Amino acid sequence: MNFLSTIVTFDNLHEVRRLFHWGPIIALSVIAICSTMAILDSIIWYWPLDTTGGSINFLMLINWTVLILYNYFNAMFVGPGYIPLGWKPEHQQDTQYLQSCRVCQGYKSPRSHHCRKCNRCVMKMDHHCPWINNCCGHLNHAYFTSFLLLAPLGCSHAAVIFIMTMYTQLYERISFGWSTVKIDMSAVRQVQPLIPFSVPAFAATLFALGLALGTTIAVGMLFVIQMKVIIRNRTSIEAWIEEKAKDRIQHYQTGEEFIFPYDLGSRWLNFKQVFTWSGTPKGNGMEWPVHPKCHQHTLTIEQLKQKADKRMRSQVLYQAVEDYNGACCPVNKGLQTFFRTPCTEEPRIPLSKGDPILATRGTKWWMYGDKVLNEEQMRAGERVRGWFPRRCVEKCHYDTAASDGTSDKKVN
Repeated sequence: MNFLSTIVTFDNLHEVRRLFHWGPIIALSVIAICSTMAILDSIIWYWPLDTTGGSINFLMLINWTVLILYNYFNAMFVGPGYIPLGWKPEHQQDTQYLQSCRVCQGYKSPRSHHCRKCNRCVMKMDHHCPWINNCCGHLNHAYFTSFLLLAPLGCSHAAVIFIMTMYTQLYERISFGWSTVKIDMSAVRQVQPLIPFSVPAFAATLFALGLALGTTIAVGMLFVIQMKVIIRNRTSIEAWIEEKAKDRIQHYQTGEEFIFPYDLGSRWLNFKQVFTWSGTPKGNGMEWPVHPKCHQHTLTIEQLKQKADKRMRSQVLYQAVEDYNGACCPVNKGLQTFFRTPCTEEPRIPLSKGDPILATRGTKWWMYGDKVLNEEQMRAGERVRGWFPRRCVEKCHYDTAASDGTSDKKVN
């Protein structure tokens, strides 16, 4: 009991709850189905105890499964690293360069952002991933990216096994008319398969093949995206901040020169910031090596400028002209609204006709903003913000800021 108590602590049990979410359930189900079917089919296709090739094939298959699960669970349970609650910088004067977080009751260190799903400020937050039910950030970025690499490799191997199993089992049963296609089956036909390849087995193999190919394509694309993030030492959120910085400088003609501070000028140096032999990324998650022309608060100062710009643009008042129930993909708001829904976990806010909304950003078919609340709701600290269809609102012409062409242009 003492041994178990040292391992299973309250915090550990709390983290185990991450498994009970649709993302990990689907991800682990796909891994289990592909791995189980690949093991069974490899026994049918290439018996591992009779040939060296069969043994290597089987061991590689087990190796993929172990490595995939190892990196997956580390990405989930190691987590991204969180800023301590109530954190303040060592030097009091640095607080003027940092954003504060009302929820965590402290300041956000450079590169950190508050995640509404985790309800904490996350170190070097890239995004919240529903498949691991956790954020991808400073401490687990290498594990997460390794999982994205290993999953397509393992699924590609499994797909080959599925295809070859179906081919070898159906080769003598069905004539495909492939007179020119000949594969040497002598090595794999030395023994009869221990598991009969029935119609249900064929259907299960075909289903697993579809999962393996789909996973290879989808997760492989995510791996490419993450590698672009890593070799530039720029998270997805920071790429968006940099884009807005250039837009702000160009729009207001300030003459500033914005240099992204965390790109060290070498892809290899950027790569080593995430991947290390020890598995632990460099740094403490609060202070970072920066470009020679920048300092620790270059990006946070830019964020404060953008936040001030956002407050100014938020004065553009809109009013709901149609009811909206908060659906992610509303079927009654037009095909473009349905298919162009924002690919984000940010909430949608239901609207009733006449509701006032302060819009801060948007796309051609959707807008993002805050509902204007009454005094009682504001005193209670309530805040309702999220996405809503653009067709459901129209600008209030009596708004004093509506005549500001700059604000109008920035929203639209």
